[in-house]
Order: sequence, then C-alpha cells, then structure tokens
Amino acid sequence: MNLTRRDLLKTAAAAAASPLAASTAAAFPKGSADACIFLWLGGGAAHIDTFDPKRCGDGKKMPGSYYGAISTAIRGEQVCEHLKRTAPLLDRCVIVRSLTHKISGEHAAAANLVHTGRLPSGTIQYPSIGSVVSHQLRTKSDEVPAYVVMGYPNITRDPGFLGARHGYVYLTQVETGPNGFMRPPDVGAARQDRRETLLGRMQDTFLKRNPGDDVVKSQAAVSRLGFRMAGSRFVNVFDLRKEPKSLRESYGGEFGQRCLLARRLIQAGVRFVEVSFNLNFLNGTGWDTHNEGQLKQHLLIQDLDQALAALLVDLERSRLLDRTLVVLTTEFGRPPEFDGGGGRGHQSVAFSSLLAGAGLRTGPRRGRNR
Repeated sequence: MNLTRRDLLKTAAAAAASPLAASTAAAFPKGSADACIFLWLGGGAAHIDTFDPKRCGDGKKMPGSYYGAISTAIRGEQVCEHLKRTAPLLDRCVIVRSLTHKISGEHAAAANLVHTGRLPSGTIQYPSIGSVVSHQLRTKSDEVPAYVVMGYPNITRDPGFLGARHGYVYLTQVETGPNGFMRPPDVGAARQDRRETLLGRMQDTFLKRNPGDDVVKSQAAVSRLGFRMAGSRFVNVFDLRKEPKSLRESYGGEFGQRCLLARRLIQAGVRFVEVSFNLNFLNGTGWDTHNEGQLKQHLLIQDLDQALAALLVDLERSRLLDRTLVVLTTEFGRPPEFDGGGGRGHQSVAFSSLLAGAGLRTGPRRGRNR
C-alpha cells in the first residue's frame, strides 16, 4: 500500500478530531501556575558545584565537585555547602538533573535553545518561552506588561513570529523602572496628551492607507499599551522602599533586589519575569568558570543562595508560591574535570535545573510527607 503525504495528513487530522482524542485532551492535567519567575544563570553554571554534588575533586587532576555537600530538607538529597539557606527549603523544589542537548561550544546558540526549545533557523524566528507565556495567558491588566526581562535586550528573548505584542519590557536599572516610560521633566500631562493624540492620528492615517500591514498594526498596539503602562500602577512597582527594610536586606545584593522586584511584578499582574544573574560578576567571570573564575565561584553561589531562599520564603508568605513557577536554569553545565587553569570547560550532555512552587509534586520533607 502506498501512502501519500496527503493521505497521511488526512489520517492525522481525522485522528485528532476523534472523540478519543478530544477526551484525552480534556483529561490532560493543567498546572495551577499563572505566572513564572525565570532565574537565568547565563554563562553555564556548574551543576556539580551547586545542585548535583559529587565526590570532591582537587581542582587539578582529580575530577569532582569543588565544594563539600550538605544535607537538605529532602532525605537523601544533598546540595553544595554554599547553598545553606536553600537546603532547608528544598522540599518546595524539584531538581531536574537530566537536561541535555548537543550545543556546548557556543553560549548564544545554547541560550537560544533553552529559551525557545528550537535550534536557530534561517527562515523562522521562534518565540522565547516568555513570549509564549504572554501569548497563551495574555495580560492581567493593560496597566502592566505580560513579559519583563531584567537584563540587556537579547534576540533569544524575542517574540519571533508571535509579533511585537508579545515582546518584553526590559530593565537595566531596577530602582527607576523602564527609562522609556519616564517623562522628561518638561513634559506635563497636557503636553503628553497632545503628543499621544498626534501620534494616534498618524497611526490611524497610515493604517487606513495600508490596511493589510500587520507589522504596523502590532507596533501601534504596543505603542498604545506603552502609554497605559506609563501610569502609576506599573511605575510604583519599582519603589522597593515600600517593602520593609528587613525584607529587602534578607534578599541580599544586586541579584537579590532583582528577585524582590520580580515578586512585586508578579504580584502586580506580570505573567513572566526573567531575572539575569547578574550584570556585575563577583568572581570576575560569572558562571562561565574557566580558569580563575572557579576560585571565587562560591561568591556567586552564596549570592544565589541568599536571593533564592528569600524569594521562596517571600512567595510562600505572600501566598503566591502555589501559583508561581520559579525556574532556575542555565544554558549548559560544566564537566567534572578541571582545565589547565583550575576551572572547568563546557558540558551540555547532562546538567541541572531547579523548579519550585506552582503546585508541583515536590520532594517530601525529612521525617514526614508533604
């Protein structure tokens, strides 16, 4: 029997439309999360030096973890000794130690794969995970965006074929919020209204002359949304001074303050927040721990530990943890062997990620089940 491509497509369409397929789709479990905080350890964080410890190496010829391991809230599970704040909270988490892909040579290509789930294509621009969340869940309010990135703009975070409507608002200075939403001192409310009116007329005129231009339609919609987000509801989110001093201090330094802001953004209605760690590398190289970067990697891990633990406790206290998925991930891991300078190379065949919250079936606490 010869089966043509047309026959195959017809058969597949019929199967998808069958009552069995419909009942299967209806029974597919749905998560409880309606928001995500995506913590990005750009550079390739070493899984065996953080959440997947092995026997200790010597930093030279003997492969293994660079640090000792400590017990956690989950019986039999250990993490790096510098994750002492997170260890007692591990029962809120799921550690995925089976991530794998084939891109280990290029950071950008690997980061693109993790963010889009796709290899680079010359013909299709695939959307990032944040844009997919924006597209599927939409915004909770026209006064806040669906998707925020704390870090510099990057094509791997772009909306791709979903269009500008599902792009991100990016922040580099968390204290003031997006610079593009701040009015110059000499622009009052009346002058702002005149500007918006003029821009609206220009957009309407162009759309009447080019009714089929989807790019212009999308950009015009984004422009109108931007003006609405310049209001007080979104801008006030960035005033961390509204939080108790003790809470701000519990989050720690730069990365921690970004995590605190991420919680405030989620609370205000943002669907997806990516927090990059970090713009200022405490160890000189960031998570890309070749050579001497390995020597002070513990400074990064300690900073991560304080921020992550504070975020989990804060989300739980605010009753946001069950509906917020926290993801801690990176583009690839590091091998157990050390390079000539005492650091580590790249490894993508096996590395780890951490998930928390969102109603996940997390690990049981030591001595009792959750």
